[in-house]
Formats: sequence, C-alpha cells, structure tokens
Amino acid sequence: MTADPFRFAPDHVVLVTGAGTGIGLAVARAFDERGARVVLNGRDRDKLERAAATLSDRALVMPFDVTQLEETDDWVATIEAKAGIIRTLVNNAGRHQKKPAVEVSDAEFSDVLELNLSSSFALARAVAIRLIDSGLSGDIQFVSSMAALFGIPYVTAYTAAKSAVTGLAHQLAVEWGGHGIRVNAIAPGFIDTAMSRGALDNDPPRKARVLGRTPLGRLGAPEEIAKVSAFLSTQAASFVTGAVIPIDGGAHVGF
Repeated sequence: MTADPFRFAPDHVVLVTGAGTGIGLAVARAFDERGARVVLNGRDRDKLERAAATLSDRALVMPFDVTQLEETDDWVATIEAKAGIIRTLVNNAGRHQKKPAVEVSDAEFSDVLELNLSSSFALARAVAIRLIDSGLSGDIQFVSSMAALFGIPYVTAYTAAKSAVTGLAHQLAVEWGGHGIRVNAIAPGFIDTAMSRGALDNDPPRKARVLGRTPLGRLGAPEEIAKVSAFLSTQAASFVTGAVIPIDGGAHVGF
C-alpha cells in the first residue's frame, strides 16, 4: 500500500520557533496531527508546556532565545541528541513594531531584524549543515509576511526584515537544492492573532482598510496558515522549493 504523502513518519522531527501561541502553535499542532515529532521553541517554558499539553506525547519542549546567535549551533545539537536530526524547520518566531518610520531608532530597527531575520538564518544554517552532513533530505520554511509583497505604513523594520526573509528563501533554495533541502516561505496576511489584534483593534480605519481590500472579507485563522505549512513539508510538495506563498484571503491582489 502506498504511504500517505500528506503524513509524516514518526521519526520526522520538526522544529517550530515561536510555538507557544498563535500561528506557531497552530503549525505545531498541524504537524503533530500528521504524525511528526514536534519540537516547540519559545522563551517562556510555562507557555510552551501549556502548548505541548494540547499535543500528543511525542511533542518536546525546548525553550531558547533564538537571538542568542552564538549559542544556536549548540542548541540545535542538543535537540538532535534528544529527538534526532531536524528534518523540518519552521522559522516562525518574530516581532512586530508599529511606528512611523521617522520615529524608529537604530536600536529598534536592529532588534526587529535580529529576531525576524538573523535568528532565522542562523537556525537554517545549523539545520542545513546537519542535513548535508548526514545525507538526509529536509525542508526549511520562513514565515514572511504580506508586508514583503506591498507597502504597509508604520511597519518599517518589520517590512525590511520580512522582505529580506523572502529573498533569503529564494537564495537558499538555489544553494541547498542539490543537497535535497527544499526552502520555501509563506506570507501570511492579516491573521486573527494577539499580534494582529494589537495592531488593528485600536485603529478602526486601518482595520476597515484591511478588510476592504481582502476579497474574502475577513481575517484569517492561524489554522489556515498551519495547514499550508504542513503541506509544504510533506511528500505531496516534494517538487516545491523557492516558493513564496501568500496566505492572505487575496489581499495581495485586492483593490
């Protein structure tokens, strides 16, 4: 009988950063439901433990501040020792900042880039090195944003970081494809999470504009991101690499 291309083997280890809530937790759940062993990352152990309690007993909690770039390789080695080689990395950890560009300080700009971009690359590099050395195939995902597809006011640092993430996904797909490593990005639109609610609930005109240019006329659900993320790592997507997939209810083509 042919194996289900939409499911994972029990030894398929998936690392999801920013997995305590929102999109990250939904992604972790989608992989868990499809049979993978999920490693949940974030800085708050208690939050991660609560998240893991909603998953199967295969889930592993591994708190770590991904901006500690000099410690990334050792941390990935620790995960490997506990769970096995990471076959899928979902770089979801990120931070939003809503502020007029002229008010963004150099330190604020750097902080947003460090979490959204630099940490994602450091993790991708560490995971790729181990996959290449082992001769195993795998995939790496970057969570980009609709902010990388068109201009959105007041999110300068975030837009710069997510635009760079998109370019990084393209470049790494080319460089690592020969090693059997697929690299893709997903670009969520406005999703009903605590982060987006913080940006929209106190700004009714902005929320109206968001919904007005979204053909589906609503915010997305974290699970709608998660299902695409899980699909991209399955054998059903084995010829998909270098893609940037908007998941935004059509906002990137709305008017």
